Amino acid sequence: MTVTFGPDRIVFASYRFPWASVAPHGVLRAADVRDVSSGFSPFEIRTVSGETLFLTGDSAGLKAFCLRHSVPEVARFDVWGNLLEPFLDTSFDAAHVAATDARLRGVGLTQSDVDSIRARVRPLMEAYNLDSMLWEWAHLGLYDLLDALSGTLVPAALTSSLGDLGEVYRWAMEIADYGR
Repeated sequence: MTVTFGPDRIVFASYRFPWASVAPHGVLRAADVRDVSSGFSPFEIRTVSGETLFLTGDSAGLKAFCLRHSVPEVARFDVWGNLLEPFLDTSFDAAHVAATDARLRGVGLTQSDVDSIRARVRPLMEAYNLDSMLWEWAHLGLYDLLDALSGTLVPAALTSSLGDLGEVYRWAMEIADYGR
């Protein structure tokens, strides 16, 4: 995911996720950037429409761009990181699970929402993390969900069973924005 920072835009080249507004080659105007989160890699750019875009590498360029355009740096609640905890290659005690679900309810998701979301992504995320032998035990988030949708570690038949992947992408973005 190569980017170039122009005076008033970010130019994406070869964006990894084909359903994104900037894929495969696109431009994001500074006016369309709501905030950024650069505490973890890949860095996240949140657009005013609620889409999360990812970039790696050029933290200095991103910081300079944000300063130039008064784009705030935020520490967002990681909705997908909490939703995907059950698919990590580790186990949690009941108190930890209850605390995770309480955090999700705290941003407006009901327990029914949480259960429904997890049920929808369960086959995909189990294939991505466990069946593929990736065995991530510390963190799975929105980037990992999109990586799973891209079919790199997941059989194409499984991703196609989810239906229109563009719709799944938009759905995932809406859920990620609960952390706003």
